[in-house]
Amino acid sequence: MAASLLTSHMGYWLRYVSNHVSHAFARKLEGHDVTVAEWVVLRELFDGENIAPSRLAEKLGLTRGAISKLADRLIDKGLIAREDSRDDRRAHRLALTRKGNDLVPKLAALADRNDAEFFGDLTADERATVERVLKAIVERRGLKTIPVD
Repeated sequence: MAASLLTSHMGYWLRYVSNHVSHAFARKLEGHDVTVAEWVVLRELFDGENIAPSRLAEKLGLTRGAISKLADRLIDKGLIAREDSRDDRRAHRLALTRKGNDLVPKLAALADRNDAEFFGDLTADERATVERVLKAIVERRGLKTIPVD
């Protein structure tokens, strides 16, 4: 019985590239003592107002427990704060601290640089095609979870 080669599968090539892109970015973030998952949370908080952990979990496709662990680590690092809700004393919201707010643009620049290192050699048309195809897969498959690892 024959078996197809690993390299004959599109998923192999997607994972191959994705792993290299993700690992390179993770190494860049290490210099700032931030993980990729923490970066995702910080970036999500950067544009928005204070947000309930449950809402953040929903937006990122993570469990509430995962958000709680990430929030605890980011609070310990002084990058976010947990604030009591004005409407419900039992509830709280997450927000960037000044330190976190100052860090996000620096980390975004690392993300931009990482993207350029891996995809900067593509022509504008190639890049647009890859992005269009990947977004079509996301749309058609109804993918919602944001990758954090």
